[in-house]
Amino acid sequence: MVSRFSGALQLTDLDDFITPSQECIKPVKIEKTKTKTGAKIKIGENGYFDISSGREQKLKKVEITLADCLACSGCITSAESVLVTRQSQEELLKVFSERKYTDNKGVTNDVSLIVISVSPQPTLSLAARYKLSSQEATRKLVGYFKSLGADLVLDMTVAEDLSLLEAQEEFLQRYQNQQNDPSGTHLPMLASSCPGWVCYAEKTHGNFILPYISSTKSPQQIMGSLVKQVLSRNRGITPGEIYHVTFMPCYDKKLEASREDFYSDMMNCHDVDCVITAIELEQMLESSNKSLNDILGSELDWPWSDSEGPPSLKRHVGSGSGGYADHIFLYAAEHLFGESKAQLIYKNLRNPDFREVTLEKDGKEVLKFAIANGFRNIQNLVQKLKRGKSPYHYVEVMACPSGCLNGGAQVRPITGESGRELVSQLEAMYSQLPLVIPSDNKLLRKLYSDWLDGRDSDKAKAMLHTTYHAVEKSDIALNIKW
Repeated sequence: MVSRFSGALQLTDLDDFITPSQECIKPVKIEKTKTKTGAKIKIGENGYFDISSGREQKLKKVEITLADCLACSGCITSAESVLVTRQSQEELLKVFSERKYTDNKGVTNDVSLIVISVSPQPTLSLAARYKLSSQEATRKLVGYFKSLGADLVLDMTVAEDLSLLEAQEEFLQRYQNQQNDPSGTHLPMLASSCPGWVCYAEKTHGNFILPYISSTKSPQQIMGSLVKQVLSRNRGITPGEIYHVTFMPCYDKKLEASREDFYSDMMNCHDVDCVITAIELEQMLESSNKSLNDILGSELDWPWSDSEGPPSLKRHVGSGSGGYADHIFLYAAEHLFGESKAQLIYKNLRNPDFREVTLEKDGKEVLKFAIANGFRNIQNLVQKLKRGKSPYHYVEVMACPSGCLNGGAQVRPITGESGRELVSQLEAMYSQLPLVIPSDNKLLRKLYSDWLDGRDSDKAKAMLHTTYHAVEKSDIALNIKW
């Protein structure tokens, strides 16, 4: 069952969260009297009723915000309702209409510029849904957002490139640190671009697993920094005057955008104000009796510098989740072992969602990377780490089976089409996008120089990296047994 995000309540199949129901770790005080048998709950048409005392007493609705649910996959996975604030279709349309917004810190800002940042995975999802080419879907998506009132619609290649370059350098540093301190917790380096995986790690494995997770920000959050800082400066407005929306393949990205780490007290705003997914955009079209096919197309915007031709969605070498394993493997092979033509030949292990690639030099295995998609494979990976049996130097970890192209908020298969068939179609479409090499991106050199004060500066570390936090389970938990 999938229904629409409302301003306060969302009923949806949030199956991109990677664990089954767990106890809620948000402390919620419930006033009740002690009984020998425990509470008895009746589900009525108008809510839930405690009948332990022999008479019906309506229970108050517990309001949990997105920030409260951060790093908790329990209730979001299994509950029928999730209170979602500032991350809904209705909120987005309200901002378009009123040109003002209130963030989840309670700060109200007038909007001078509405910017939409588009990632490739949900765009391809809509292309498949409406039987369009990737180029047609992109242009029509831009046209639709601008018809609603967006000022700029951008692709995220520059942020994806920055994330890959930073992850490459971070791996080299971690590898060298491990050589100097074999007992350290430098390797394996685990990808950090999937917020579902990060939430699970923070909540379930805490301080044990967090040192292994890459500190490099996801493309969404790097794009947020670019928009709120570089673009605002170029336009002569404050960061808080920009309302920044990202178009993403999973609901977890809403949680990522809401993190305290990505809120600037100095600027009084988040890097990303709202996340909209493929499913939600399909619903927005349907609610207005429109089809993406009927939308007049428009070109992506390019506000950064001179560009050769109109911008477009791009792909990177490797998986449809961004190609982290492939890029870092090839970079490490060349810079650590002088292998400029290393072969990327993956071997499937228990299933196609857990595969590995190795580099041998002089008959010795010197690099071993893996891709682990889906919760079962993630659990196996973590257990190997805890037993000290992990053979890997790097793992690209994604919560969803098949990775981001199969994100939990991608458009669902139509009648008669299997999920596997749809994913295969999206993978084929992704492989046909223009290929880019991050190191060839001239804009990045300008950004490192003019915005970040150099590649290894403190500002670059602050803007392109983040930290993670173990979440302690409270002794007070809300458990509802059905």
